[in-house]
Amino acid sequence: MEETISLKELLETLKKRLVMIILITMTAGLVSGIVSYFFLTPIYQASTQILVNQEKTEQSFYSPSDVQTNLQLINTYIEIIKSPVILNKVNDNLGLDMTYSQLNGKVTVVNQKDSQVVNVTVQDPDPNMAAKIANSIVDVFKVDIESIMNVKNVSVLAEATVADNQSPIKPQPVMNIAIALVVGLMAAVGLAFLLEYFDNTVKNEQDIEKILELPILGVIAQIDDQKMEELKKRKAGTRAAGRGETYGV
Repeated sequence: MEETISLKELLETLKKRLVMIILITMTAGLVSGIVSYFFLTPIYQASTQILVNQEKTEQSFYSPSDVQTNLQLINTYIEIIKSPVILNKVNDNLGLDMTYSQLNGKVTVVNQKDSQVVNVTVQDPDPNMAAKIANSIVDVFKVDIESIMNVKNVSVLAEATVADNQSPIKPQPVMNIAIALVVGLMAAVGLAFLLEYFDNTVKNEQDIEKILELPILGVIAQIDDQKMEELKKRKAGTRAAGRGETYGV
């Protein structure tokens, strides 16, 4: 016989396990908040923008072919910026106690589609250090790109700076807590249905009908011991009263 579950049964399952669902959900949010606020290291971000062009010819303006050539070279510039040639010099200049891989992991270099503007972004627990690394990368790149690719036109559009009361970009405690609450709720609901699925105990006459596929003919009410004693006393009192009436005749 194929089992079907009604919406009412689903709601009854959730209602029966409501305390467990609330506890698991709130625990997930609480743990996420504690970890986000007290255990995760805040990470700050600093960015700088540069514009890279090939050296101008005798013409006073760039032709469409020059612009297209510069766009095609952007990916090359990005790779050079993140190469050991640049980052190792930045490491030495700033006296950073990092390997190339560690420093490279802090640096992100991107550009918008069909744009010659390159964004150099650095993430670090220290906002001042993040800005120093970003600006140092640009300084080293401006010097070394001339010898590497004979490019002299590197313009800094925006230097990396540290704002007053700068906020970290991560962790985001509110977002983490919200995600934890949603995940905790889903896990709790799933666990509630799983426990209900594996619960084979018979709780009422409907369960008996479902398991045996037979109709219920009658129900025997459950009487506790106290009620049984009261019932016995009443019967004994009734009998004694009956005897007294008989003897009095």
